[in-house]
Order: sequence, then C-alpha cells, then structure tokens
Amino acid sequence: MSAPQNRRVAALALVAGLGLSLAACSTKSDNSSDASGKVTITVDCQPVGAQQELLRDWNADVAEFQKLHPNITIKSVSVGEQCNNPPDFTARLQGGTVTDVFYGYMTDLDQVLDSGQAMEITEYVTKDTIPTWDSLDAGAKAAFSDGGKVYGVPTKNYSMGLVYNKNLFQQAGLDPKNPPKTWAEVRTAAKRIAALGNGIAGYSDYSAANTGGWHFTAELYSQGGRLVSEDGKKADFNNPMGRQVLQNLKDMRYGDDSMGAKQLLQWPDLLTNAAAGKVGMFIGAPDATTAIVTQFQGKYQDWAMGPMPGQDGPAKATLGGGEGYFVKKGLSPEQVRAGLMWLAYEKLTPGKGQFDYVRAKPENQPVGLPQPQLFTVGSDAYRQDLDLRKANANVNVEDFAAFENNPVPVRFEPPNAQAIYAVLDSAMSAVLTDPNANVDALLKTAEDKVNGLLATR
Repeated sequence: MSAPQNRRVAALALVAGLGLSLAACSTKSDNSSDASGKVTITVDCQPVGAQQELLRDWNADVAEFQKLHPNITIKSVSVGEQCNNPPDFTARLQGGTVTDVFYGYMTDLDQVLDSGQAMEITEYVTKDTIPTWDSLDAGAKAAFSDGGKVYGVPTKNYSMGLVYNKNLFQQAGLDPKNPPKTWAEVRTAAKRIAALGNGIAGYSDYSAANTGGWHFTAELYSQGGRLVSEDGKKADFNNPMGRQVLQNLKDMRYGDDSMGAKQLLQWPDLLTNAAAGKVGMFIGAPDATTAIVTQFQGKYQDWAMGPMPGQDGPAKATLGGGEGYFVKKGLSPEQVRAGLMWLAYEKLTPGKGQFDYVRAKPENQPVGLPQPQLFTVGSDAYRQDLDLRKANANVNVEDFAAFENNPVPVRFEPPNAQAIYAVLDSAMSAVLTDPNANVDALLKTAEDKVNGLLATR
C-alpha cells in the first residue's frame, strides 16, 4: 500500500436520508486528562436496546472495567445493529464524528487512513495495554497495519462456509449430516428444498448494500479466483471463474426457481427470512447463527454448517475477514492507553467480555462455535480459550463439525474492498432480478468501474 499521506479517497457514495444523523454521532473527546489523571473515552458498537442480554453484558463489563480502573470513564455509543453500515460509517469518517475508539471492518483500513481520522498506535500496543497481543493471529493484525505501522486492533475474525437449516434438509429428504460439497450439489439440494413451497428459498444470497459484492468475492474464491491482481492494480474477476459465480446464481434463480422471488436482499433481510424458516442454505460465517437467534428470533438447534462448496470438488479457498477498532487521531497518550486497555478487557482476554462463556451459557448465547479464532494456534491464549469454550459449550458442536473438520484455505479481503463490493452489487442484483441479464456484459462493466477505483489509489 502507498503511504497514507499519498492516498486518494475512493469513498462510497453517500445515500440521502441516513438512518443515523451525523449530529447524533458527534462525540468530541475531552482530549486530555485532568490533574488527577482521570481520562474519558467514547467507544462505539454498544449493543442496541433490542439486544437486551448483549446490552446488559456490555454495561456490566463497562462497570467492572471502570471498577478495576477508576481513573478511566467509558462513554458508550450505539451506531445500530451492524455497528458498521458502510454508508453510515463513511459519513462519520468524512464528517469527523467517529468516536475516540471506533469500530471498523478489516476492509476499512484504506478509507480510514484516507480520511485522516485514525492515529498510529504502534508504540502504544504493548503487553501492558494488551497482554494477549503477541498471541493474536498475525494475519488479523496485518489487516489493521500499513507499512509496518499499527493503526487498529483486531477483535474478531471469521471464515465462510455453507450455513444450512437442518429441519428443511430433513423435510426435503436430505441428510443434515452430509451438506453439499460442490455448487452442483448446492443447486440440487436447493431445488428439493424450494419444492417444499410456502415461500421457502432453497438457497439465498445478498445483492445490496455491499453485501452482494462481499458474497460474490467469497464465491469467486471458492472457484480459485481472486478479486484483484496480486499487485492490487487491476480487477481480476472478469474471467471464467467470475462468470461461473454469476451463472450459478442465475441458473438457480431462473433455471430452477430455487432462490425465491424476493431479491435485492441486504444482511438483515436474509437473516430475517432464515430465522423464519424460509431459507434452506446461504453462505456465511459461524456467527451468522448467533445473529439469527439473538437479533431475529431464530433457534440454534435449527442450524448447521459445512465447508464452502467448490465447483467440481472441495473449494479452492474461502473468504476470511473480520473487524476491529481504530483510535481517533488527536487523543492524548492517556486516552489511547485507556482505549487499548478497554479493548483488551472486552475483546481480547479469555474468560472476559466476548470470551466470557460462563456468563453466555445460561443466557443462551452460543458457546462452542468455531469462531472467533483470534489467537494463534498453540499459544497460551488459544489453549485457555479452547478449554473454556469446550467446558461451557451449549450448542451442538457436531452441527459445525463438517465445517471445522474440513478447513478450506482462507483468503482475506482485498484493500478497498467495500468500494469494490458496491460495484459488484450491481452484477449480483442483475442476475437475480433479470432473467435476460448478460453475465459477460455485467462482468465487463464491473471490471471497468473497479479498474477506475483502483487507478485512484
């Protein structure tokens, strides 16, 4: 990547009528510590009110952290169920209204650095602020670094596979313990599930709000392709592998009528349908089941997961990604350290925060899912987390055995991914809404637009 000062912004186009006003997000920090050494920091991604258990746990963690560190005050901000809706996030970046410690996807590094909002935190990331730092996965840390400098802290990572509804598999005469392993098998299974009627989609996919491009990428990786060239300068999906991705979807949508009539689905749309028992299969990460249950009133026992399908055999690769937090430029050293200590407590310590399985188990939050895998295999933190996860499992780990026991090589998202995903949404939506869509033309148009984006970097 080029140095931050030489970057040019390739930001997503903002939409009118954003659900979250910039004024409501404005969170100016105190930017100093008082004479007593007390500091205040603002942190986003607090669970929304509808997520009652998650919100209660967050507030309890804030209270406990502040008891341990009485000189630090955490002010929590909620920015919606997704934490990062790309247009909203871009608006906050460009408006300078991000919190002191702000959430972002791994794919957001470029636009965060372009915006000038993030602080380099290399010197602050130590065992004193984040005791498990040396145990964190190197690839996850690299996604928040540029030119050897650290700008963010990873707090979750994932890889994608085939999420499927066991009940619908059984009703359709399919074996819930033997999920499809190829896209041809997905197509066959989808037809049988869709034949159940009642508005059930055998297979469902995204095609809006950047999620379509995200899934196009995952499915392209399964074919062995890549989104951009190795040097990052050119689009690399207008080829037989990219063509196969779109053709698979078009065939299922119009050849088989196995994807349902309602399209242009975004993240909450698909998961709402899934929770209602109207989706047989979709591509997702293990925590998709968490969202189905905690946000959309589904049931854990309905869901299982297999590896990403390949075209004619095992997938060549699967998409990996994740999330983390950046620190807003201009904070005092005391505020930076306080923010990192909070992230360490809430996100990166076995037995605490997101890894507090003892607390999660009676609340029916999932324990035992093969995610996140933030810690390097074999490290002390990894072993401690694995022992706690197994001891407190409350989901049937066998439902995820096919996914966990058949690992697929992980390929992370490319730089500037969100802007590229926005372009590819158009190709995805076209093949799912137009029976006459020309796959070759769609890929060529998307290629030209993505090359234009990459040329401005």
